Amino acid sequence: MDGRELLRSMKVFGSVRGLRTVRAAWRQRRTDAWGLPPRGAERARVPGLATGAEAAPGGGTIRFARSSLRISVSSGGTVFWGWDGAEPLPSYALAGEAPEPDLRATLEPDTDGGWRIVSERVTVAISRHGAVEIRTPGGVMLRRDLPPRWWEPVAKAGAKVGSRGSEPGAEGDSAGSDPVADGASRAPEPVDGGGGVAGGGRAGAGARWVQRSEVPADARFFGLGGRSAGPRLRDGSYRLWNTDPKGSFGPGDDPLYVTMPVQFVVSDAGTHLAFHDNSWDGRVTLAEGEEGAGSGHDRPGTSEVRMGGGPLRCWVVVGTPARVLHGWAALTGAPALPPAWALGPQHARWGFGSEREVRRVVAGYQERGLPLSAVHLDIDHYDGHRVFTVDQERFPDLPGLAKELREQGVRLVSIVDPAVKAEPGNAVYDSGRAAGAFVRDARGDEVHGEVWPGECAYPDFTDPAVREWWGELYEERLRQGFAGVWHDMNEPVSFAAFGDMTLPRSARHDLDGRGGDHREAHNVYGLTMARAGYEGLRRLRPDERPFLFSRSGWAGMQRYGGTWSGDVSTGWPGLRASLALVLGLGLCGVPYSGPDVGGFDGSPTPELFLRWYQLGAWLPLFRTHAAIDAGRREPWEFGPEVLEHARVALAERERLRPYFTTLARLARMTGAPYVRPLWWGTPEDRVLRDCEDAFLLGDALLVAPVLSRGADRRAVRLPRGRWYDTATERAYEGPGQVLLDAPLSRVPVLARAGAVLPVRGEDGELALEVWAPAAGRTGGGLVVRDTGDGWEPAEIERYQSRLVDGRVVVERVTDEGAEATGLPVRVRGR
Repeated sequence: MDGRELLRSMKVFGSVRGLRTVRAAWRQRRTDAWGLPPRGAERARVPGLATGAEAAPGGGTIRFARSSLRISVSSGGTVFWGWDGAEPLPSYALAGEAPEPDLRATLEPDTDGGWRIVSERVTVAISRHGAVEIRTPGGVMLRRDLPPRWWEPVAKAGAKVGSRGSEPGAEGDSAGSDPVADGASRAPEPVDGGGGVAGGGRAGAGARWVQRSEVPADARFFGLGGRSAGPRLRDGSYRLWNTDPKGSFGPGDDPLYVTMPVQFVVSDAGTHLAFHDNSWDGRVTLAEGEEGAGSGHDRPGTSEVRMGGGPLRCWVVVGTPARVLHGWAALTGAPALPPAWALGPQHARWGFGSEREVRRVVAGYQERGLPLSAVHLDIDHYDGHRVFTVDQERFPDLPGLAKELREQGVRLVSIVDPAVKAEPGNAVYDSGRAAGAFVRDARGDEVHGEVWPGECAYPDFTDPAVREWWGELYEERLRQGFAGVWHDMNEPVSFAAFGDMTLPRSARHDLDGRGGDHREAHNVYGLTMARAGYEGLRRLRPDERPFLFSRSGWAGMQRYGGTWSGDVSTGWPGLRASLALVLGLGLCGVPYSGPDVGGFDGSPTPELFLRWYQLGAWLPLFRTHAAIDAGRREPWEFGPEVLEHARVALAERERLRPYFTTLARLARMTGAPYVRPLWWGTPEDRVLRDCEDAFLLGDALLVAPVLSRGADRRAVRLPRGRWYDTATERAYEGPGQVLLDAPLSRVPVLARAGAVLPVRGEDGELALEVWAPAAGRTGGGLVVRDTGDGWEPAEIERYQSRLVDGRVVVERVTDEGAEATGLPVRVRGR
């Protein structure tokens, strides 16, 4: 055990809990010592040479000397391939059935002894050694996945432990390399029944594997979930294991709470998303390419995915960025639509302490004329931190408080943790034991960990019956008057003084009837908890859209809500990490997210708080939050100047609420995130691919937050076209870079020429703000009106703007033609 790690544990958890975390860590280590036998002898395997193929709709199966590959192209152009019998289903990532194959695409022999599949949107080539190449319809390479390599247990008497045989190398693979996800957490040979994984068939289920890939030399990598150092992922290694960083984090900390094997790759050749559908512990190593490297030849970019077990299967979606995320949403599910009020400003704190303090804070907003949509209660409102309880001394009438605030337009949102205090007499624990709901070890005993209430048991959300049981528990939250929930500590966390702060890897899970252990279940634990909560809220309150966001999750988590940054550290690096997380998660299909405005720990300076607040006002989830021992986060606590500037940011957020409502609907319909990188519409612009300090909000606005101390001006990189500074209405032409004023009162925001934005007019009703199009150009925009917080369908309204004799004309476009807007119109930028 590392002494420094123990000291940090004592600092984070306190001396008494710190000692309990030592015991918890040793207990976890002992559990795995007998629950997971040490890894024995292994043999390396590669596919070998192709021996034949069988065609099927959209593709077929290719047989190799020591493996087989199933590959198909869907009618939408999405490519699937799986080795050793791995099928698309079952999968925690996919929203339903696998997409239908493209019946026009067929598997046919290629000239080099391999095969190819040609479709309208993509061409796939498979070499005789097993390399899979994804090309554009014009034949330009987007991605080349080299033949994989597996390390499989050898059931041979007398074999030396740790010995490795090796098969002959093939196409860029080096014999004898060791694809261990993490040196401290090597995945041993699975216990009986524990190696089964989603993928149809158990071939290779216990084998570790490595898959190397090449992309064009100019490509840039994004994604892999929530990465604080992003959004562009530099050369380096990124672990795939959802992790509480044991305290606040900054840009150098990795991994964090949401990791996904989702790579979003942008190059001159085109854009694609690659998803390795495998929830085991793994590691992705990225290296950007170099053009003209080595005697004038390009050195391609590379990606290496290493997994400690599970299926080797992959989805690839190609096209423009918008088409890629539309295809990704079609595959993994449309993002949940937050209720309209959840697009407004929200305030949270660990440590409100009482109903009186909640009322004081809400009154502070109202007395100063500051809008507020919701207040979030943290674990301190629970009775002894026990989930689904209330401290009756400090919150004697929580339903009354919720009703009182609701009448003032403020909702209450509750934290929900998965860990249940393992104490007879605790109603939730007793109910869970009776239902057989808790995770057990290989001997059949409940797995316990140390969390805020003390010794806790953990529901197995991979069991459908447990998800239903847990979902019914939210009825208590609704009776207390809560309008939504936020899931915390669901990586899942078990405090440990050393080692992994989670459950033993040998812990048993249902995995929807397939059976397995925590090595496979860990990364989908938060996802399945979100599903349990979301489906429970839908059953309990069918007429309202659930509001739920989760600290941890996996691919497909957008079906059930959003996420937030977790415990981002208070400081300028933490501010920069906040933007990186939102941008990266959006490219992984999770559009609704935001940071703890002001940072989770410590006390921000007035300048830092204001700049964080100004950034948060332009992000989907706009929420202040802080730890129990951190400084205040109410805007008036930082002096009158900060308060007035915060008031301006809040007013602009409220004025643009119809635009946020539209973006939320469009995200559900198309998968496009609210917050987009600057290269979104022009991925061929290499300069924009490297720009990480600004973003597009929808198609119409470019936001350039201030991310460094003392700055009152900042450089802004513009995509092509005309852009207006919304403060001065001065026009600038892109592509190019401009230097704009960024006084403390605001951050630079630019509007695209021709944009039509829905806003709140001076009377509070819907109006249109139109930025004059350039001469000879037209513009436009989409509007989706607020239909309430239920399930009412919404209509997309299309508007176009154009210049007629020097005058800006705005019309609504329908199937019958153009007509008057019927809405107040304000023209700007003339």
